[in-house]
Amino acid sequence: MGMFDPIKGFGVTFGMMFKKVITEEYPEIGAPAAPRYHGRHQLNRHPDGLEKCVGCELCAWACPADAIFVEGGDNTDEERYSPGERYGKDYQINYLRCIGCGLCVEACPTRSLTMINFYELADDDRQKLIYTKEDLLAPLLPGMEQPPHPMRLGDDEQDYYVKGPELARERGVPGGETVETSEEKAIS
Repeated sequence: MGMFDPIKGFGVTFGMMFKKVITEEYPEIGAPAAPRYHGRHQLNRHPDGLEKCVGCELCAWACPADAIFVEGGDNTDEERYSPGERYGKDYQINYLRCIGCGLCVEACPTRSLTMINFYELADDDRQKLIYTKEDLLAPLLPGMEQPPHPMRLGDDEQDYYVKGPELARERGVPGGETVETSEEKAIS
């Protein structure tokens, strides 16, 4: 150990002492998250407003923290929420248990469940951290209709998944864009 080693150790400290202090005013001015950041979950919709969730419960089965509860319901011709035979009647995610791993998103066969760029998930009330279907559903964009309503993009559910992109372009969604949007960025 040399004679100047203690002084070298304080080099970073002395260098920072004369720089301007940077203060982030977080609660008042929110910092944008990285574009590919995965935060809160969202249940997506088809271009006509029907829900993509078919109540298969695969997301709940894939969740290692047991944070997701799904109860499927049957669609009828009078009351249709999704293009398939079933829909997610009750959908809850408990963010007190969720570890943000994204396995639920990977397990979803209809691309109904995605994670959006929203990261403010802290609260002082435990009940507010259990998000229900109403909290998780994507907002209705222009041209969408609030379910329940009949299928508008085709005669059967295969039209929604096989020819979905072509039908979406016919409905006015630009090419290369998706209907999976968050509150921050909605396609008009």
